[in-house]
Amino acid sequence: MIVGDWGTTRLRLFRSTAPGAEKLVGPGIGQLRASPAQTLTAMLEPWAEEASKRGVLLCGMAGSRNGLADVGYAECPVSFDEWSARVVPVREFAYPVRVAIGLKTSNFADLPDVMRGEETQVFGALGLDPRLASGAHVMVLPGTHSKWVTTLNGHVAGFHTFPTGELFALLRDHSTLVRAGADPGDVDAGFDAGVAQGLRFSLAGLFAARAAQLVDGRTHGWGLGFLSGLLIGGELREARTLIGDSAATLTVIGDPSLSALYSQAGRQLGLDMTLLDGDACVIAGLNRLANICEVSAR
Repeated sequence: MIVGDWGTTRLRLFRSTAPGAEKLVGPGIGQLRASPAQTLTAMLEPWAEEASKRGVLLCGMAGSRNGLADVGYAECPVSFDEWSARVVPVREFAYPVRVAIGLKTSNFADLPDVMRGEETQVFGALGLDPRLASGAHVMVLPGTHSKWVTTLNGHVAGFHTFPTGELFALLRDHSTLVRAGADPGDVDAGFDAGVAQGLRFSLAGLFAARAAQLVDGRTHGWGLGFLSGLLIGGELREARTLIGDSAATLTVIGDPSLSALYSQAGRQLGLDMTLLDGDACVIAGLNRLANICEVSAR
């Protein structure tokens, strides 16, 4: 079965669920120039025979109102068995396609919150590391919309979304904060300074990304690093405040380069972080789900 994670910024399709699986990458739901159905059909063309014979299983924004079909959400707390029982087939598509539902909750600030795709990575991580399936844990899934997830004995107990990646992209591309120069150097120094500021005051320090370039001779790279560090540092500070001491030990699931930034920022707070590869976790989660789907299809 071809499996895939269709996020806001990119689509990742995997030809098998084995480690190192062959992968195709395409546009996310938020970046489409054609309909979701047209986009997926074009992406699957190299693997058309497999898609026809064994079908396609997707998680993420494929199940959103802007995706292939709006498949809804399961309410937290939720177990893998409860979540996997609600996979939805997509009607009238060129290939047999099924889509996993998302999750919803009242977050740590008692506000409505949703996720699509990250739950697959969480359930994959629970399968990859049995220690995570027992007791209480906190997982961080950085990205466009960073998710802080609490689990209890293999259930997703709740979560909280921080749109850190989206804010960074908007401020980088559409604000004046990092337009004062062109020198790409000193990114790491800027990042560490930004984290230190974000751990104290985020909004109050934001304009320093620009002002430090104008009056302190900081580089464009330093400003970008400062902006990234300030937003991640602010996320860590607020999440720790909301979750409490249990957030001192974190499992970070995501792209290795982005997870490394969270690890770098976490050192300033003395956080203990274990890093798991996001692709490996989503493949593991989709593998668990595909096994259920194949059994139910017999």
